[in-house]
Amino acid sequence: MAAFAKMKIFYISVGFWLIIGVECYSGSSNHSLTIRTGGSVTIPCHYDKNYRQLKKFWYSEIDRKNTYTNTTEENLSVIDHPDQSLFTVTMRNLQGKHNGTYYCFLEGQTTEIYKLLVKVQSAPDVSVVSSSVSGHEGGDISVQCFYSSGYKNTVKQWCRYKDQSCYKEMRTGTSQNSSVQIRDDGNSSFTVLMTGLRLTDSGWYFCSAGEALNPVHLTVTKAKADTVKVTNETELHKKNNTSDFINKLQKNNELLPVWLPVSAALLLLLILVGVFTWRWRQRPKQDQPQIKERNGSTNDTIYSKPEDPVIYSTINDENPNDASKAITTYSTIDHVPGSEAKPPESGTVYSTVASH
Repeated sequence: MAAFAKMKIFYISVGFWLIIGVECYSGSSNHSLTIRTGGSVTIPCHYDKNYRQLKKFWYSEIDRKNTYTNTTEENLSVIDHPDQSLFTVTMRNLQGKHNGTYYCFLEGQTTEIYKLLVKVQSAPDVSVVSSSVSGHEGGDISVQCFYSSGYKNTVKQWCRYKDQSCYKEMRTGTSQNSSVQIRDDGNSSFTVLMTGLRLTDSGWYFCSAGEALNPVHLTVTKAKADTVKVTNETELHKKNNTSDFINKLQKNNELLPVWLPVSAALLLLLILVGVFTWRWRQRPKQDQPQIKERNGSTNDTIYSKPEDPVIYSTINDENPNDASKAITTYSTIDHVPGSEAKPPESGTVYSTVASH
Protein backbone atom coordinates (compact mmCIF):
# COMPACT_ATOMS: atom_id res chain seq x y z
CA MET A 1 0.00 0.00 0.00
CA ALA A 2 2.83 2.36 0.85
CA ALA A 3 4.50 1.67 -2.50
CA PHE A 4 1.21 2.30 -4.31
CA ALA A 5 0.76 5.58 -2.49
CA LYS A 6 4.28 6.65 -3.36
CA MET A 7 3.70 5.89 -7.04
CA LYS A 8 0.46 7.86 -7.02
CA ILE A 9 2.13 10.83 -5.44
CA PHE A 10 4.78 10.72 -8.16
CA TYR A 11 2.13 10.60 -10.88
CA ILE A 12 -0.12 13.43 -9.71
CA SER A 13 2.25 15.39 -7.55
CA VAL A 14 2.34 19.15 -7.81
CA GLY A 15 6.11 18.96 -7.86
CA PHE A 16 6.33 21.42 -5.01
CA TRP A 17 9.35 19.90 -3.33
CA LEU A 18 12.01 19.70 -6.02
CA ILE A 19 15.74 20.00 -6.39
CA ILE A 20 17.02 18.87 -9.80
CA GLY A 21 15.19 16.88 -12.44
CA VAL A 22 11.95 15.00 -11.86
CA GLU A 23 11.85 14.10 -8.21
CA CYS A 24 8.93 13.90 -5.80
CA TYR A 25 8.85 14.27 -2.04
CA SER A 26 6.54 12.61 0.40
CA GLY A 27 4.63 14.35 3.15
CA SER A 28 7.60 14.08 5.49
CA SER A 29 9.46 16.85 3.62
CA ASN A 30 10.50 19.77 5.78
CA HIS A 31 10.18 22.46 3.07
CA SER A 32 8.19 25.47 4.18
CA LEU A 33 6.39 28.42 2.66
CA THR A 34 7.35 31.63 4.47
CA ILE A 35 4.98 34.63 4.35
CA ARG A 36 5.21 38.11 5.86
CA THR A 37 2.76 38.91 8.67
CA GLY A 38 -0.40 40.46 7.23
CA GLY A 39 0.56 39.36 3.74
CA SER A 40 -1.12 37.12 1.18
CA VAL A 41 -0.08 34.13 -0.88
CA THR A 42 -1.50 32.04 -3.74
CA ILE A 43 -0.60 28.37 -3.77
CA PRO A 44 -1.02 26.18 -6.91
CA CYS A 45 -2.24 22.59 -6.53
CA HIS A 46 -1.55 20.65 -9.75
CA TYR A 47 -3.37 17.43 -10.55
CA ASP A 48 -3.44 15.01 -13.47
CA LYS A 49 -5.89 15.86 -16.24
CA ASN A 50 -7.60 12.48 -15.72
CA TYR A 51 -8.85 13.79 -12.36
CA ARG A 52 -10.54 16.94 -13.62
CA GLN A 53 -14.01 15.63 -12.75
CA LEU A 54 -13.12 14.84 -9.15
CA LYS A 55 -13.88 17.29 -6.36
CA LYS A 56 -10.88 19.12 -4.92
CA PHE A 57 -10.49 20.69 -1.52
CA TRP A 58 -8.03 22.46 0.75
CA TYR A 59 -7.56 20.89 4.16
CA SER A 60 -6.32 22.75 7.23
CA GLU A 61 -4.75 20.64 9.95
CA ILE A 62 -5.17 23.56 12.35
CA ASP A 63 -8.99 23.60 12.49
CA ARG A 64 -9.65 20.25 10.72
CA LYS A 65 -11.64 21.97 8.01
CA ASN A 66 -12.17 21.13 4.34
CA THR A 67 -12.71 24.01 1.88
CA TYR A 68 -13.87 22.82 -1.53
CA THR A 69 -12.97 24.47 -4.81
CA ASN A 70 -14.91 27.46 -6.13
CA THR A 71 -15.40 28.75 -2.60
CA THR A 72 -14.57 32.30 -1.57
CA GLU A 73 -14.47 33.43 2.03
CA GLU A 74 -13.18 36.57 3.73
CA ASN A 75 -9.52 35.50 3.84
CA LEU A 76 -9.58 32.31 1.80
CA SER A 77 -10.41 31.44 -1.83
CA VAL A 78 -10.16 28.02 -3.45
CA ILE A 79 -10.66 28.12 -7.23
CA ASP A 80 -10.43 25.26 -9.73
CA HIS A 81 -8.84 25.76 -13.18
CA PRO A 82 -9.60 22.50 -15.04
CA ASP A 83 -8.21 23.85 -18.33
CA GLN A 84 -4.82 24.10 -16.57
CA SER A 85 -5.24 20.95 -14.45
CA LEU A 86 -4.74 22.81 -11.18
CA PHE A 87 -6.63 24.61 -8.45
CA THR A 88 -5.33 27.61 -6.54
CA VAL A 89 -5.60 28.49 -2.88
CA THR A 90 -5.32 32.15 -1.91
CA MET A 91 -4.75 32.99 1.77
CA ARG A 92 -5.04 36.64 2.83
CA ASN A 93 -4.14 38.66 5.92
CA LEU A 94 -1.99 35.88 7.31
CA GLN A 95 -1.21 35.99 11.03
CA GLY A 96 0.65 33.82 13.52
CA LYS A 97 -2.49 31.76 14.14
CA HIS A 98 -2.26 30.48 10.57
CA ASN A 99 1.06 28.74 11.16
CA GLY A 100 0.67 25.04 10.49
CA THR A 101 0.31 22.26 7.95
CA TYR A 102 -2.09 22.28 5.00
CA TYR A 103 -2.98 19.76 2.29
CA CYS A 104 -4.31 19.71 -1.26
CA PHE A 105 -6.70 16.77 -1.72
CA LEU A 106 -8.69 15.03 -4.45
CA GLU A 107 -11.92 13.60 -3.09
CA GLY A 108 -11.97 9.80 -3.09
CA GLN A 109 -8.17 9.55 -2.96
CA THR A 110 -6.39 8.25 0.14
CA THR A 111 -3.32 10.47 -0.21
CA GLU A 112 -2.89 14.19 -0.61
CA ILE A 113 -1.54 15.86 -3.74
CA TYR A 114 1.01 17.55 -1.53
CA LYS A 115 1.62 18.69 1.99
CA LEU A 116 2.51 22.29 2.81
CA LEU A 117 3.98 23.87 5.94
CA VAL A 118 3.10 27.58 6.28
CA LYS A 119 5.23 29.91 8.41
CA VAL A 120 4.08 33.49 9.00
CA GLN A 121 7.06 35.70 9.95
CA SER A 122 7.75 39.41 10.39
CA ALA A 123 10.89 38.91 8.30
CA PRO A 124 10.32 35.88 6.00
CA ASP A 125 13.19 33.47 5.41
CA VAL A 126 12.49 33.71 1.66
CA SER A 127 10.38 36.35 -0.09
CA VAL A 128 9.95 37.93 -3.54
CA VAL A 129 9.45 41.50 -4.75
CA SER A 130 6.36 40.47 -6.69
CA SER A 131 4.47 37.18 -6.73
CA SER A 132 3.33 37.83 -10.30
CA VAL A 133 5.50 38.74 -13.31
CA SER A 134 4.79 38.98 -17.02
CA GLY A 135 6.74 39.18 -20.27
CA HIS A 136 6.25 38.81 -24.00
CA GLU A 137 7.26 35.99 -26.28
CA GLY A 138 10.96 36.19 -27.10
CA GLY A 139 11.55 38.70 -24.30
CA ASP A 140 13.10 38.49 -20.83
CA ILE A 141 11.89 38.63 -17.24
CA SER A 142 13.77 39.15 -13.99
CA VAL A 143 12.71 37.99 -10.54
CA GLN A 144 14.45 39.09 -7.36
CA CYS A 145 14.29 36.72 -4.41
CA PHE A 146 15.35 37.71 -0.88
CA TYR A 147 16.61 35.45 1.88
CA SER A 148 17.49 35.94 5.53
CA SER A 149 21.06 35.82 6.84
CA GLY A 150 20.59 32.26 8.07
CA TYR A 151 20.25 31.10 4.44
CA LYS A 152 23.33 32.88 3.09
CA ASN A 153 25.26 29.68 2.43
CA THR A 154 22.36 27.50 1.25
CA VAL A 155 21.69 26.44 -2.34
CA LYS A 156 19.53 28.92 -4.28
CA GLN A 157 17.08 27.50 -6.85
CA TRP A 158 14.39 28.51 -9.34
CA CYS A 159 11.89 25.67 -9.79
CA ARG A 160 8.84 25.04 -11.94
CA TYR A 161 5.81 23.20 -10.60
CA LYS A 162 4.46 21.79 -13.85
CA ASP A 163 7.40 19.80 -15.15
CA GLN A 164 9.12 19.37 -11.79
CA SER A 165 12.40 20.92 -12.91
CA CYS A 166 14.76 23.17 -10.97
CA TYR A 167 17.68 25.40 -11.91
CA LYS A 168 20.44 25.69 -9.33
CA GLU A 169 22.53 28.71 -8.58
CA MET A 170 26.13 27.97 -9.52
CA ARG A 171 29.21 29.51 -7.97
CA THR A 172 30.11 30.91 -11.42
CA GLY A 173 26.91 32.95 -11.38
CA THR A 174 25.15 31.10 -14.22
CA SER A 175 22.74 28.19 -14.23
CA GLN A 176 22.86 24.85 -16.05
CA ASN A 177 20.52 26.24 -18.72
CA SER A 178 21.51 29.19 -20.92
CA SER A 179 17.91 30.52 -20.90
CA VAL A 180 17.83 30.73 -17.08
CA GLN A 181 20.51 32.48 -15.07
CA ILE A 182 20.69 32.76 -11.28
CA ARG A 183 23.02 35.25 -9.70
CA ASP A 184 23.49 35.44 -5.93
CA ASP A 185 24.82 38.68 -4.47
CA GLY A 186 26.15 36.63 -1.53
CA ASN A 187 24.43 38.89 0.96
CA SER A 188 20.62 38.93 1.02
CA SER A 189 19.18 38.27 -2.44
CA PHE A 190 19.56 36.39 -5.69
CA THR A 191 18.17 37.27 -9.12
CA VAL A 192 16.62 34.92 -11.64
CA LEU A 193 16.83 35.99 -15.30
CA MET A 194 14.82 34.12 -17.92
CA THR A 195 15.59 35.00 -21.55
CA GLY A 196 13.99 34.03 -24.87
CA LEU A 197 10.59 33.46 -23.29
CA ARG A 198 8.13 31.07 -24.90
CA LEU A 199 4.37 30.86 -24.44
CA THR A 200 4.83 27.45 -22.84
CA ASP A 201 6.94 29.08 -20.10
CA SER A 202 3.76 30.50 -18.54
CA GLY A 203 2.93 28.93 -15.21
CA TRP A 204 3.92 28.67 -11.56
CA TYR A 205 7.50 28.75 -10.23
CA PHE A 206 9.12 29.28 -6.86
CA CYS A 207 12.32 30.72 -5.43
CA SER A 208 13.99 28.61 -2.78
CA ALA A 209 16.94 28.94 -0.43
CA GLY A 210 17.54 25.76 1.50
CA GLU A 211 14.13 24.44 2.59
CA ALA A 212 12.37 27.84 2.49
CA LEU A 213 10.51 28.95 -0.64
CA ASN A 214 8.01 31.42 -2.09
CA PRO A 215 5.81 30.99 -5.21
CA VAL A 216 5.81 33.23 -8.32
CA HIS A 217 3.41 33.17 -11.27
CA LEU A 218 4.75 33.93 -14.76
CA THR A 219 2.56 35.06 -17.69
CA VAL A 220 3.99 35.12 -21.23
CA THR A 221 1.96 37.00 -23.86
CA LYS A 222 2.10 37.41 -27.64
CA ALA A 223 3.17 41.03 -27.47
CA LYS A 224 5.42 40.83 -30.53
CA ALA A 225 2.71 39.22 -32.62
CA ASP A 226 0.37 42.07 -31.64
CA THR A 227 3.03 44.56 -32.68
CA VAL A 228 3.31 42.89 -36.09
CA LYS A 229 -0.47 43.02 -36.42
CA VAL A 230 -0.52 46.73 -35.65
CA THR A 231 2.25 47.29 -38.20
CA ASN A 232 0.33 45.37 -40.84
CA GLU A 233 -2.82 47.35 -40.11
CA THR A 234 -0.82 50.58 -40.44
CA GLU A 235 0.61 49.50 -43.80
CA LEU A 236 -2.87 48.51 -45.00
CA HIS A 237 -4.21 51.90 -43.91
CA LYS A 238 -1.44 53.64 -45.87
CA LYS A 239 -2.21 51.56 -48.97
CA ASN A 240 -5.89 52.39 -48.70
CA ASN A 241 -5.12 56.10 -48.41
CA THR A 242 -2.83 55.90 -51.46
CA SER A 243 -5.52 54.10 -53.44
CA ASP A 244 -8.10 56.74 -52.49
CA PHE A 245 -5.72 59.49 -53.54
CA ILE A 246 -5.12 57.85 -56.94
CA ASN A 247 -8.86 57.42 -57.51
CA LYS A 248 -9.48 61.07 -56.69
CA LEU A 249 -6.65 62.10 -59.02
CA GLN A 250 -8.10 60.03 -61.86
CA LYS A 251 -11.52 61.55 -61.27
CA ASN A 252 -10.04 65.04 -61.38
CA ASN A 253 -8.26 64.21 -64.66
CA GLU A 254 -11.61 63.31 -66.21
CA LEU A 255 -12.95 66.78 -65.32
CA LEU A 256 -9.80 68.54 -66.54
CA PRO A 257 -11.01 69.19 -70.18
CA VAL A 258 -14.10 70.95 -68.80
CA TRP A 259 -12.40 73.03 -66.15
CA LEU A 260 -9.55 74.35 -68.33
CA PRO A 261 -11.65 76.53 -70.71
CA VAL A 262 -13.82 77.80 -67.87
CA SER A 263 -10.77 78.71 -65.80
CA ALA A 264 -9.13 80.48 -68.80
CA ALA A 265 -12.26 82.56 -69.46
CA LEU A 266 -12.54 83.60 -65.83
CA LEU A 267 -8.86 84.56 -65.77
CA LEU A 268 -9.20 86.70 -68.94
CA LEU A 269 -12.26 88.46 -67.52
CA LEU A 270 -10.39 89.30 -64.35
CA ILE A 271 -7.48 90.72 -66.38
CA LEU A 272 -9.79 92.95 -68.47
CA VAL A 273 -11.58 94.27 -65.42
CA GLY A 274 -8.22 95.02 -63.81
CA VAL A 275 -6.91 96.93 -66.87
CA PHE A 276 -10.11 98.96 -67.22
CA THR A 277 -10.04 99.90 -63.54
CA TRP A 278 -6.38 100.94 -63.71
CA ARG A 279 -6.86 103.14 -66.80
CA TRP A 280 -9.96 104.76 -65.34
CA ARG A 281 -8.02 105.74 -62.25
CA GLN A 282 -5.10 107.16 -64.35
CA ARG A 283 -7.22 109.38 -66.77
CA PRO A 284 -6.29 113.19 -66.81
CA LYS A 285 -8.73 115.60 -65.26
CA GLN A 286 -10.12 118.14 -67.83
CA ASP A 287 -12.41 121.18 -67.26
CA GLN A 288 -15.21 121.64 -69.73
CA PRO A 289 -16.16 125.26 -70.92
CA GLN A 290 -19.51 126.45 -69.82
CA ILE A 291 -21.60 128.73 -72.03
CA LYS A 292 -24.61 130.54 -70.79
CA GLU A 293 -26.97 132.88 -72.63
CA ARG A 294 -29.10 135.41 -70.81
CA ASN A 295 -31.58 138.24 -72.15
CA GLY A 296 -30.32 138.20 -75.76
CA SER A 297 -26.77 139.05 -74.72
CA THR A 298 -23.85 136.80 -75.20
CA ASN A 299 -21.74 136.47 -72.11
CA ASP A 300 -18.60 134.48 -72.73
CA THR A 301 -16.98 133.28 -69.57
CA ILE A 302 -13.60 131.72 -70.05
CA TYR A 303 -12.10 129.49 -67.39
CA SER A 304 -8.54 128.60 -67.62
CA LYS A 305 -6.61 125.91 -65.89
CA PRO A 306 -5.80 126.58 -62.27
CA GLU A 307 -2.10 126.98 -62.99
CA ASP A 308 -2.60 129.67 -65.68
CA PRO A 309 -3.53 133.37 -65.00
CA VAL A 310 -7.26 133.77 -65.09
CA ILE A 311 -8.71 136.90 -66.90
CA TYR A 312 -12.40 137.59 -66.76
CA SER A 313 -13.62 139.63 -69.86
CA THR A 314 -17.10 140.98 -70.44
CA ILE A 315 -17.96 142.05 -74.03
CA ASN A 316 -21.11 144.08 -74.75
CA ASP A 317 -22.00 144.00 -78.44
CA GLU A 318 -24.34 147.00 -78.89
CA ASN A 319 -24.51 147.25 -82.72
CA PRO A 320 -23.07 144.27 -84.46
CA ASN A 321 -24.72 145.05 -87.87
CA ASP A 322 -23.23 148.55 -88.34
CA ALA A 323 -19.72 148.06 -89.73
CA SER A 324 -19.08 151.79 -90.28
CA LYS A 325 -19.15 152.58 -86.65
CA ALA A 326 -16.48 151.82 -84.28
CA ILE A 327 -17.52 150.03 -81.18
CA THR A 328 -16.22 151.18 -77.89
CA THR A 329 -15.97 148.30 -75.44
CA TYR A 330 -15.32 148.64 -71.79
CA SER A 331 -13.35 145.71 -70.42
CA THR A 332 -12.61 145.01 -66.86
CA ILE A 333 -9.51 142.99 -66.22
CA ASP A 334 -8.94 141.52 -62.83
CA HIS A 335 -5.47 140.50 -61.90
CA VAL A 336 -5.26 136.90 -60.76
CA PRO A 337 -2.67 136.12 -58.09
CA GLY A 338 0.25 134.26 -59.55
CA SER A 339 0.07 136.06 -62.93
CA GLU A 340 3.32 137.64 -64.17
CA ALA A 341 1.47 140.62 -65.73
CA LYS A 342 1.35 143.69 -63.55
CA PRO A 343 -2.15 145.10 -63.19
CA PRO A 344 -2.65 148.72 -64.22
CA GLU A 345 -3.17 151.45 -61.71
CA SER A 346 -6.74 151.77 -62.79
CA GLY A 347 -8.88 148.76 -62.92
CA THR A 348 -10.64 150.09 -66.12
CA VAL A 349 -9.19 149.57 -69.63
CA TYR A 350 -10.68 151.25 -72.67
CA SER A 351 -10.42 149.38 -75.89
CA THR A 352 -11.85 149.73 -79.38
CA VAL A 353 -13.10 146.65 -81.17
CA ALA A 354 -13.75 146.72 -84.90
CA SER A 355 -16.48 144.75 -86.51
CA HIS A 356 -15.48 141.70 -88.58
